Amino acid sequence: MGTMLKIDDINVFYGAIHAIKGVSLEVNEGEIVTLIGANGAGKSTILRTISGLLKPKGGSINFLGNDIAGKAAHEIVKAGISQVPEGRRIFAEMTVLENLELGAFTRKDKDGIKEDMEMVFARFPRLKERISQQAGTLSGGEQQMLAMGRALMCRPKLLLLDEPSMGLAPLLIREIFSIIEDINKAGTTVLLVEQNANMALSIAHRAYVLETGRITLSGDAKKLAASEDVRKAYLGG
Repeated sequence: MGTMLKIDDINVFYGAIHAIKGVSLEVNEGEIVTLIGANGAGKSTILRTISGLLKPKGGSINFLGNDIAGKAAHEIVKAGISQVPEGRRIFAEMTVLENLELGAFTRKDKDGIKEDMEMVFARFPRLKERISQQAGTLSGGEQQMLAMGRALMCRPKLLLLDEPSMGLAPLLIREIFSIIEDINKAGTTVLLVEQNANMALSIAHRAYVLETGRITLSGDAKKLAASEDVRKAYLGG
């Protein structure tokens, strides 16, 4: 199990605000790693920096042996990292099918694309039923499934998930999380940012706790879930 992603001492600024302060973390091949922390701790900022939407000041982001810090977002997608953004951001005017096809825009292998489309429909049967429906008319849960399906269409090695439970009913959250586990078991490595610390820690292998731009705790997810400090701060215990 090699290291897939290694972030070393990155700092990220929004204008004058020092949002990420010397963060280092790593994700090994085959893992689900979660970043938990309060709103505004900087969890999403880290994902956006990995996916190339923000550029870090100093430090390095090493993905499969290459430093990708500051590279263009489309280059990073090509390298094998796919992000499901917070708030889903699907193309509302387009159909389910068109959204999924857009996910494969960097690929030329028609047969592979067809295979992956079948895989997405097997994993998300509800999307298949709504294949020609405008994405904007889907429910929140279905939109989240579509955003995940679209990200899987570029066959990522690493899937970045930003707040997948946001705005969803508890039953749907469970469903989405069990799908995340399936995706992981099928061979995709996952880095998950999540407000719902209970759910995140229940499926993750390892976890990092972020407080105002710094990592304050890290370790085995089950151990962190059992720790007094984490329970008090994040698990409503």
